[in-house]
Amino acid sequence: MGRKRAWILFLLPSFAGVLVFVVCPFADVVRRSFLTAVTGKFVGLQNYRNIFQNTAFRTAVRNTFLFTGVCIPLLVALGLLVSLALSGVKRVQLIKSFYLFPMAMPTAAIVIVWKMLFYRQGFFNKYLVRFLGLVNGELAADGGECVAPVDYLGTNAAFFLLVATYIWKNLGYTIVLWLAGIMGLNGEMLEAARVDGAGKWQRLVYVLLPNLKGSLYTIVVLSFLNSFKIYREAYLVAGAYPHESIYMLQHLFNNWFVNLDLDKMAAAAVACGAVFLAGILFLQHAWDGREE
Repeated sequence: MGRKRAWILFLLPSFAGVLVFVVCPFADVVRRSFLTAVTGKFVGLQNYRNIFQNTAFRTAVRNTFLFTGVCIPLLVALGLLVSLALSGVKRVQLIKSFYLFPMAMPTAAIVIVWKMLFYRQGFFNKYLVRFLGLVNGELAADGGECVAPVDYLGTNAAFFLLVATYIWKNLGYTIVLWLAGIMGLNGEMLEAARVDGAGKWQRLVYVLLPNLKGSLYTIVVLSFLNSFKIYREAYLVAGAYPHESIYMLQHLFNNWFVNLDLDKMAAAAVACGAVFLAGILFLQHAWDGREE
């Protein structure tokens, strides 16, 4: 009984914090999603109908899911490939420290670099003009003027630049997590597979990857959470109303907050929370099923 009481007392502060600062506020958001923001009048599902008919909401949802769907597979695959290449290096512990450097970079510094590179007067356009004699893929005629420089952050290229920013910033910790999983494997198991005639690809598919499921789950969850933090870079680079291709849910919530559209915010938060919860439960169920 004493050990059980100590276990309860140990978890009680954390549980109380989650209850007070997460569960209760979200319950209030659910309540407000059925009310008007000003008068507090009950309107049923009208707020939900309003957000699903809102073009900005649909655009933000599409871009957010597209961004997550592109970035996470790329990040996981690139991290695994690099970590496999580094796993045979002798001084890999020293190298791992350098891979965490992008995470230590202030967001403002990253934004300044992207602006210097890809704005209309940025270095990228100057490089195209000075060394290649072209801009936006069009070669200038002899003696003529080059095509006008492009503001890449104001075109569809902004989406791919944001993807590159996310990959660059988060690839390091992904490599470190993969390396931790690889280094923790039993070397005798891989050696036994090699002695039995298994090639590199067979050892990777049938021995290495099945034993890295724990690392994979951790990396996917952390990558998913970090994909929502990219809003800082998108907001500082292009403001509250960026190019349509990088208009995310975070932009939408920020703009609704500024305009005091609290009823829309509440309904959208509940809808997004339900989708995210369903996705997490599905992944957890699929994960548990594979382990069984």
